[in-house]
Amino acid sequence: MNVARNSFYQPFDTEIWGKELRPDPLRTPFEQERDRVIYTAAFRRLQAKTQVFLSGEYDFYRTRLTHSIEVAQIGRSICQYLKRRGDLLGEDFFIDPDLVEAICLAHDLGHPPFGHAGERTLHRLMARDFGGFEGNAQSLRMITRTIFSGDSGRRGLNPTRAFADGILKYKTLFGELPDAPNHYLYDSDAEILSWVLDDIPWPIALPPGKARNSFRSIECQIMDWADDTAYSLNDLVDCINGGFLRLEAVEKWAETQTLTPVQTAGLEILIKAIRSRRPEPAFGRRVGAYIRAVHLSRNDTLMAAKTNRHAFTLEIAPEIRDEAEFFKRIARELVFRSPQIRQLEHKGDRILEQTFKAFLDFTLNPAPSALSLFPTGVENTIRSLESAAERARVMCDYLAGMTDGFAIRSYKRLFDPDFGSLAEIQ
Repeated sequence: MNVARNSFYQPFDTEIWGKELRPDPLRTPFEQERDRVIYTAAFRRLQAKTQVFLSGEYDFYRTRLTHSIEVAQIGRSICQYLKRRGDLLGEDFFIDPDLVEAICLAHDLGHPPFGHAGERTLHRLMARDFGGFEGNAQSLRMITRTIFSGDSGRRGLNPTRAFADGILKYKTLFGELPDAPNHYLYDSDAEILSWVLDDIPWPIALPPGKARNSFRSIECQIMDWADDTAYSLNDLVDCINGGFLRLEAVEKWAETQTLTPVQTAGLEILIKAIRSRRPEPAFGRRVGAYIRAVHLSRNDTLMAAKTNRHAFTLEIAPEIRDEAEFFKRIARELVFRSPQIRQLEHKGDRILEQTFKAFLDFTLNPAPSALSLFPTGVENTIRSLESAAERARVMCDYLAGMTDGFAIRSYKRLFDPDFGSLAEIQ
């Protein structure tokens, strides 16, 4: 039995980076990619990486793993909704939900321990001499270069062009805007960017920065809105359940704000959810509203003649986007700027910075007699590279791949004189 034909995609979209996947008469290339993401160790490690609160703090908080699963569910639902609308898509011409699911599941693979605070720390430590660190750039690096596939030592997931393009949320290189704190790709991945976009020349109309980073495939746009939906709604549930959003604080904050009618309605939803002590139903209903708030429009972009993936724009109802931004603003101002969260971020920053500096000594001077602090595979790779920047990148790969708990244990083994018995080595 052969898989059904979807004319939305052409061979250009399913071309593979690196070695080709084996043909499978029962699964499309996009189904294979989704399955391969799920079976990677990098995906499993997301269960112990911070989403909003430090992983392991309580067992009901979302982690990077549960967040990614929720984003994937929302992304699939958006694909199904757009297809059922029937205005621009149809039974044999539709945005592939398996592709979108793969992109959603993989979109946070590159995020380091301790959430966005950890990302900022690694960027600061890598930016001056070693090409920076960026979570989305790291995700691209992982699926194309570093994830161990288990197939004869091959590295990377050999993504299709469509999958890699879906991960490419940002398309500005670090060297083009070296002072940017985030939203860039590593300079070493310029060849991947060129391959994904088939070497199209960037016109003056799309200079580095926001304009270029907004040039996204339709699957990437869906992933981004699904991510925003999960972030602004589901993460807010954790803030309420964890006691970080209290009624008195919200009402006091609201008294100092000038709110639009949409924001006032969102505030009422939040207050009612806090009072009920069961925020899940209220915000669960909003997930459905956010999915139904989208529609497609045609767009004649630089890549529209090559692929349908760049011929459409995901339009989002302004009032729903406004509500999402309002919920994110509440979380940012009332939760993420709280002393408790800032203290945890400070601790994560210190752990990563001190561990980074200890690792860097060997990384820059990997003499045969030098004392290695790395597993054998990482050590051998570092020793084989001549460039300091390349060696630092491999070291950063190792550090960014750590879970929160492993990063803390590594720090203790390096600096805590009372930690390090045989029972604590693992």
